[in-house]
Amino acid sequence: MNAADQLSAAEGVFVIAEAGVNHNGDPALARRLIDVAADSGADAVKFQTFSANTLATSAAPMADYQRSAIGGGKSQQEMLRALELAPGDHADLKAHAEDRKIEFISTPFDRDSLKFLVDDLKVATLKIGSGDITDGPLLLDSARSGCRLIVSTGMCNLADVENAVDLIAFGMASDRTPKGSGDFAGYRMQPDAAQAVAGKLTLLHCTSLYPTPVDMANLRAMETMRQAFGLPVGYSDHTLGGTVALAATAAGAAVIEKHVTLDCTMSGPDHAASMEPAAFAALVADIRTVEAALGTASKEPVEAEYDMRCVARKSLVAARKVAQGMMLAAEDVSAKRPGDGISPMAFWDIIGTPAKQGCERDERLSR
Repeated sequence: MNAADQLSAAEGVFVIAEAGVNHNGDPALARRLIDVAADSGADAVKFQTFSANTLATSAAPMADYQRSAIGGGKSQQEMLRALELAPGDHADLKAHAEDRKIEFISTPFDRDSLKFLVDDLKVATLKIGSGDITDGPLLLDSARSGCRLIVSTGMCNLADVENAVDLIAFGMASDRTPKGSGDFAGYRMQPDAAQAVAGKLTLLHCTSLYPTPVDMANLRAMETMRQAFGLPVGYSDHTLGGTVALAATAAGAAVIEKHVTLDCTMSGPDHAASMEPAAFAALVADIRTVEAALGTASKEPVEAEYDMRCVARKSLVAARKVAQGMMLAAEDVSAKRPGDGISPMAFWDIIGTPAKQGCERDERLSR
């Protein structure tokens, strides 16, 4: 069992309710999303921490799905500015999450936001969004934050993920400042890299389309990443409904992330691709059911099956009356329930040997 399997088996599926920016910039709405996440049984609720001016230029356009959701006429920066939460709001929300006994996670989009989350809010886990998997300075600072990192890999090919894992491993295992990308290229293969990232780095497969068509989910990429990096791998789900998230759970996802909203018809960029409270709670319950059904990798009967063996399996019995010492032929021996005698797998061992004792028809043979 590799490290990824061990984490999943030991801790179970870590379910993240992605509140994201579905609070629409309203702290009261953000609190309600925390309540939805906690009531659903999710393990964590995740927000986004950013400054619109730091994240995007005034000329940065919105994505097509954002423009479709909120209408045109705005720049990405204007849209983001309306979705910011103040530092004090973050602190209040983290305190509320702690009261509700659910982990508060956020995605930093710049180094100042990262520093705030780590130094001021003292979060235990950081989520790195797919768009920042090439932001080297942010990745390096995140790696050295001491936090558990969950890194999303939407829009990535395997080489992109390799580069990010190399840099994160370099950051976790070394305190050096890279002089160039060659300093960390291939670093994941260094002897100290596996130990440095163990238990601290999880990769999420995802498709960065909102919503994601089911035929573009490509869940088999999870196993490709698991084999390539020996790390826990999960799935950030942007498809509609819960079917694909359940399939990812069955495929061994260590983490499932899903957007949650109070109302899919609300104005905002991500509501339409999110789940409403009742549906999200049902999804979490279904994930727990699938998780329980997965069990372990060991092929052994469960304890209750041992009694069933006697009932359902067969034993070798006399097919007709047999005298003691008689040489047994194939027509003298039959296999019938119950299974508390000689296994029929020993049929050919019995044939041609003397009967140990006389038996009536259907009486168990002995050796």
